[in-house]
Amino acid sequence: MRVFPFLLLLTSVTAGAQSLPILDQTPSGLRWYRLTTPHFRVLYPDGFDSTAQRTAHRLESLYEPASASLNRRPRPISVLLQNQTTNSNGFVTLFPRRSEFFAAQPQNPNLLGTLDWLDLLAVHEYRHVVQNDKALQHYGRVLYTLLGNTGLGLPLLTVPDWFAEGDAVSNETLLSTSGRGRIPNFTLGLRANLLAGRRFSYAKAVAGSYRDNVPDHYELGYPITTYAKRTYGPEVWSRVLDRNYRRFPWPFAFSASVRNETGVRVDDLYRKTMDDLAETWTRQQENLTVTPAATFPVRVEQGRAMRPVFTSYQYPQFLTDSTVLCVKSGLGDTPRLVLLDKAGREKKVFVQGFPNDPGMLSATPATACWIEFGFDPRWGQRIYSNIRLLDLNTGKITRLTHRSRYIAVAVSPDNTKLVVVETTDRYRTQLVVLNAKTGARLKTLSNPENEYYIHPRWQADNKTVVAVALKDGQKTIRQLDTQADRLRDLLPRANENLSNPQSWGDYVFYNSPRSGIDNIYAVNVATKQVFQVTSRPLAAYHATVSPSGNRLGFDDFTVNGHRISDMPLDPASWQPVTRGPAAPGATSTGRYFGPTIDAALATKEPGAAAGRRVLADSAPMAPAYTPARFRRLAHAFNAYSWGPVVGSTGQELTLGVNSQDLLSTTQIGVGYSYNQAERVGAYFARLSYQGLYPVFDLSFQRGSRNTSLYIDRRSPLDSLRSDRWQYNQLTAGVRLPLRLTQSKYSQSMNVSAYYNYLQVSGYDLPFRSITEVGSQGALSAFTYSLNYSRLLRQSKRDVAPRWGQTLSATYRITPFGGALNAEQWGVQANVFFPGLGKHHSLRLRGGYQEQARGTYRFSPVVFYPRGQAYVSDDRITAGSAEYRLPLANIHWSLGRLVYIQRIKAGAFFDSALGESSVDVRSAQTGALLRTEIRNRSYQTTGVDVSFVFNVLRQRVPLEAGFRTIYNLTSQEWIVQPLVIDIGF
Repeated sequence: MRVFPFLLLLTSVTAGAQSLPILDQTPSGLRWYRLTTPHFRVLYPDGFDSTAQRTAHRLESLYEPASASLNRRPRPISVLLQNQTTNSNGFVTLFPRRSEFFAAQPQNPNLLGTLDWLDLLAVHEYRHVVQNDKALQHYGRVLYTLLGNTGLGLPLLTVPDWFAEGDAVSNETLLSTSGRGRIPNFTLGLRANLLAGRRFSYAKAVAGSYRDNVPDHYELGYPITTYAKRTYGPEVWSRVLDRNYRRFPWPFAFSASVRNETGVRVDDLYRKTMDDLAETWTRQQENLTVTPAATFPVRVEQGRAMRPVFTSYQYPQFLTDSTVLCVKSGLGDTPRLVLLDKAGREKKVFVQGFPNDPGMLSATPATACWIEFGFDPRWGQRIYSNIRLLDLNTGKITRLTHRSRYIAVAVSPDNTKLVVVETTDRYRTQLVVLNAKTGARLKTLSNPENEYYIHPRWQADNKTVVAVALKDGQKTIRQLDTQADRLRDLLPRANENLSNPQSWGDYVFYNSPRSGIDNIYAVNVATKQVFQVTSRPLAAYHATVSPSGNRLGFDDFTVNGHRISDMPLDPASWQPVTRGPAAPGATSTGRYFGPTIDAALATKEPGAAAGRRVLADSAPMAPAYTPARFRRLAHAFNAYSWGPVVGSTGQELTLGVNSQDLLSTTQIGVGYSYNQAERVGAYFARLSYQGLYPVFDLSFQRGSRNTSLYIDRRSPLDSLRSDRWQYNQLTAGVRLPLRLTQSKYSQSMNVSAYYNYLQVSGYDLPFRSITEVGSQGALSAFTYSLNYSRLLRQSKRDVAPRWGQTLSATYRITPFGGALNAEQWGVQANVFFPGLGKHHSLRLRGGYQEQARGTYRFSPVVFYPRGQAYVSDDRITAGSAEYRLPLANIHWSLGRLVYIQRIKAGAFFDSALGESSVDVRSAQTGALLRTEIRNRSYQTTGVDVSFVFNVLRQRVPLEAGFRTIYNLTSQEWIVQPLVIDIGF
């Protein structure tokens, strides 16, 4: 994963922000070390030494092979090995420039293949480093000199992200004997669309859809980049990028560079690739003998023209001969357990939280179990994986484990035991048997070779487990006796992407792509004979056997999503397979997958042969690098950008330096900002230290302001006077951000306390606004706040949360007296409810604010009616109702400039009641006559219409539109532009 372009926009928007963003850190007590190689600095936590040494050698050995075809030797870079998480991921970013590898191997075989996880990250993520440094030429080098890493954002923004990820997937495939390019599941959605005649436009293929399954930029990019390499030579993309970075960075510079190099524009290259893929997969289907199967009927959400919205039913588990439990998810549904039967009835059983999806579900008629992420409240880089159990008879849900690292789980047929795959923070894997009632560890199976186990399942005897075992790029199906701690392999070890074993009698079913299509196979435990059980047009996964033993269920992929199917369980109908494994995709007629990619490209791709030698486990390891302690504070300053930044309003220009250390604990910003509206400037310095449990913030600003006031306050206002004055502002505080998510609701809380000192000099106007310090000299104030949010997880088609609550409370005071005194407290809350339609949302909002009478007034902490200027009162009560809904999910292209995906609308009614005590004095003597209570009421209503769209063929969508407001108090109409989301 590559992270960079839209952070350029983020930097611009936050240039003037007072609070720097909360980053993800590891626990403060974790000690870090560093290995330095000629081209890498590998940072790793205490106890991760051997894995860090291996990774450092892998990276250094891949330096030349992984960069060869782009003809760029990147600058040295820091790579962080994160071992506190169970989330399998990795990324490269420029802010600051680094790469992070999350050292938790995935259970998903369609991501991992037969590679070691850190090897896969090394060969994939490092390619992004090469791509980024490729932009360091011509105007990119000039911008880097002027702006630092932010300067590379502009040239990189001209290159579509499908190229970045497609080229990286190509790299992992050509430089290894695995990689996603050899995994049929990787392009499954694209294959289904093309075979069904759903040839999307290039704009839709890049931007996506709210109705159809549009493959992501990884799946789109790999075939396009590979087709170009096959057709125009392995180094074609190096030449394209060189041309692109020599061009003025106009929106279609990349397409023009592709045309200059290949003779076709990007749109045409996409079309030619799709034509080639369609031909490849159509020929594959011609020789296919399909095994018949009956599909469980489902009732999915319908889009326009009654086309089903993409929805999947996966991981079936028979509960009775006619009922299966499975996981439903899709564009309109977050993951949930549902019951299906053959009569077409569907029953929601439980909505899951945030699953760490291993690509399997385990259930008996009494119990279902799965894995969900568990988040550390404070440390964003510490993520656990916990077991959830559901009693299918009573509906009782149990979080069986806390702060565990279990990444796959299966329940025994008698419901008494669980077998789990545990990944440790030392990059080791072990199978563990747990008590299903208490979660207590009963036995840890020995694993001296640190083989990686995938998808364990119990056999009928409640003591034997079958699982996939991966070691040195080869897999097998393994049978393990959990009592005697004995094992035996059922298949010869091979580079075959096996998954999902399931025992039945004398057989073990499993998934394999050996035919070029993922299908279900079976191995006879006694004879080791292998049979092909299913032959489906697109794919068949996750075998499950009915209680009677008469039916075999599986999930069957279709163009509208995964569906649950079953077929008679008849071993006599299975096709025997020649003993020994086939290479992945062996019978594929394609030129992108399997052995054909080796013949077409791997022998020609620069660096491919050397990369394969490096990734072979037999490659010798050089002498160990010398570790050194890496201390956070000693490396706190790490500048990554400098120079001018234009603020989001266009009224402010900032010149400064931004710094963030590699462990994301210290952020520093210093510089000078110029306000074009007032024609004045200010120096600023900001520091946020996030390495401890609370976050400590400190900022200082010194500058000038330019104020203009009508000093007579009577009509005609003809006595406008201006004054230029100076200020010093110091802000210091502490905040505690907490992530409390434990279910389908995302929960967070933030508590903070800040001290603010504002000193003013040179203010010469005869009076001041009550919201300004002015001639009173200085203001000292404390602000205390509490924010809490609990919002239901949204599907892509939801316009807003359908259930949830938020609450914010603020208290401000001037505790030290002086000429300025004030006190304010306020609270506001939002409550979300489902609307009339599935993806509609109703929000009710209320707020109350009170300010003590004094010589100064704080800015508001509650919302005010939209379209109404804020009026400060002693007490403000506000309320609002808002209804939001999608109007249409569309695919409209306006040439190459704009692609519109969605039209949304909202209607609102806002109200505020202000109440103040006003002193009435004598005009002659100034004596207090009486105190009156004055009330003010404001009401507005309106309609929002917004469009979700993509500009200039960029994948990240924007949302903008217009707002029409009718002020019921003043009886005025207002029309305003509306910018909701600018893409990050």
